[in-house]
Amino acid sequence: MSITIEDVRAAAQRISGQVMRTPMRPSRVLSKITGADVWLKFENFQFTASFKERGALNKLASLSEDQRAQGVVCMSAGNHAQAVAYHATRLGIKSLIVMPRNTPFTKVRNTRELGGEVLLEGETLADSWTYLERELLPRGYTLVHPYDDPLVMAGQGTIALEMLGEQPDLDAMLIPIGGGGLFAGNAVAAHDVNPKIEMYGVESAGYCSAYAALQGDASLARGGPTIAEGIAVKNVGAMTLPLIRDHAADLLRVEEAVIERAVGMLANVEKVVVEGAGASGLAALLSDPARFAGRRLGLILCGGNIDPRLLASVLLRQLVHESRLVSLSIEIEDSPGFLARVAGCVGAAGGNIVQVHHERLATGHGAKLTVLEMLIEAQDGAHAEQVIRDLGEGGFVVRRVHGEHIEFE
Repeated sequence: MSITIEDVRAAAQRISGQVMRTPMRPSRVLSKITGADVWLKFENFQFTASFKERGALNKLASLSEDQRAQGVVCMSAGNHAQAVAYHATRLGIKSLIVMPRNTPFTKVRNTRELGGEVLLEGETLADSWTYLERELLPRGYTLVHPYDDPLVMAGQGTIALEMLGEQPDLDAMLIPIGGGGLFAGNAVAAHDVNPKIEMYGVESAGYCSAYAALQGDASLARGGPTIAEGIAVKNVGAMTLPLIRDHAADLLRVEEAVIERAVGMLANVEKVVVEGAGASGLAALLSDPARFAGRRLGLILCGGNIDPRLLASVLLRQLVHESRLVSLSIEIEDSPGFLARVAGCVGAAGGNIVQVHHERLATGHGAKLTVLEMLIEAQDGAHAEQVIRDLGEGGFVVRRVHGEHIEFE
């Protein structure tokens, strides 16, 4: 079953005033970095920090009185669960949320605090779906699917209506694809408003389920760990796939390192917290800036629910990647005053010592020598090299340690 622009416009009226009309802003810095004219749609500003509220609310608000009285069910380990729980509770509808048993406690707690009754069933989302289908749907609950539902797709498509209402001359949009609901709804809306706009779907390289389906080779979606959990979907929707096929100018696959870079860049440049899936559009642009140079692009920051520890790790890794954090191994005499000389040399060069450790038991060095393992902060790569040169000119033997060996306390 497909959707039309009339479905999207109806959804826009139905959810108006109940979800945030999120801001859309140009990014001068990202435009300068990439060579494109970059516009950002901040869906991470929604109450539950993701676009999922739009589709979930459109579905919930369309239920009959009997369906509302019976209640709804959904299967999700993240943003969709919170969106359904929040809006169902707000509308006085009972919601049962089936989540895998290994779902992070924070997500379980947030969903419960938003009013959802959480059932932890199965080891994977597929297992959770099996339980939902077997145990709950026969009881008469209405399913609120995370993506493969016309009302959900139409609700997500309201984002494009807002974006093109503010910037009708966008040349292209880069939209994350997991199950495909976000892309499908927005592609239908965008191509009705502007038939010439190019719609690019963006997938994690390990979970390129739409690309694999269009190529007829499921092995292309290899799986594995990813920071973009929100689009780590093994199977694209049966309803969304035809719309992806009809509307996508291309499907872009982005690697983990670039997604991490995009998350860090949005934090540093735009001062916003964005999860991996939400940063994937920027990751696609960073992966191939020449393709989009000089074009006006719309990027949807579709969610901001990233674990704080993961975010901290990403930001620190980004500092290492940019040589703003550098790990050094410095050979010195094991005598009074030498540590102070090293510190003085680093300070005189404008570097900041973040962490230092004496390694006196390392083999390969004389008993009168020791090794300083030092983590320093620099302004950029050129400044880091200057600090290293100054240490060398000060008479110290310095070895730069690869970033992956750095251990943060």
